[in-house]
Amino acid sequence: MHQFDKDIVLAEQEPFLFKVNLTDNWSINGNPNGGYLMALLANAMLQHSGKKSTPIITANFISRCVPGTARVSVEKISRSNQFNRFQAILTQQGKERIRAFGTFAGGKDGYGEKRYEKLMPDMANLEECILVPEIPNYTLFSQIDLRLDPSCAGWMAGNLSDKSEQRGWIRFKDYRRFDTLSLFLLADSFPPPILASQGLVAWVPTLEFSVNIRNLPSTKWLKGFFRTSFINNGILEEDGELWDENGELIAISRQIAQYRKHNP
Repeated sequence: MHQFDKDIVLAEQEPFLFKVNLTDNWSINGNPNGGYLMALLANAMLQHSGKKSTPIITANFISRCVPGTARVSVEKISRSNQFNRFQAILTQQGKERIRAFGTFAGGKDGYGEKRYEKLMPDMANLEECILVPEIPNYTLFSQIDLRLDPSCAGWMAGNLSDKSEQRGWIRFKDYRRFDTLSLFLLADSFPPPILASQGLVAWVPTLEFSVNIRNLPSTKWLKGFFRTSFINNGILEEDGELWDENGELIAISRQIAQYRKHNP
């Protein structure tokens, strides 16, 4: 079993209530990665959803999670011919930490039209990209093979860009295949785009994160493109896309986060 599969295991203690163990294998500065936490919440909702296609998950991150035991409760909101909708709440140490809403479709029958008015952005070839190294206390990069386009990787050496953008290639280091739950993690595995233009910042905590999965990939690598266009009132957005090597759109995301620079 791959490490990711071990780390999203749920134990249903009673109907719609799960016990989970938040590991430190997917951490950013010691805190469990938001995409990893969303995968856990999505997994809990999928246990009770007869419909499982093209999930849309939006999570509100109320307070910080830490490695250790937590509980996830799931509540059915509605069921229809097209969609199942659920709410999932993660609590830890007696406090609500995350509240998520999930929408799951019944399939793709009758949805054959495809129109892309925006093409996959250009990116350097894989062999030209720069590996994000393993970093102490950032265990995510021990599990994920992430290679950034040189045009947006200069911040790692103190060379900043005029664009708040991250783009690159991504996969699991243990070659785990891509599936629905893994895409929530990968949509949150790139460094914040703001680092490319502003350098290392003190704090970019997620307030709200939404991921919509459109297709399941069949290629060995995914390509990610993430962009921040606006910072004001201490808030920024991060718009993301995941594509496969065949130019098929896999997922889109939007993340709202706080932004605070280092004090001089």
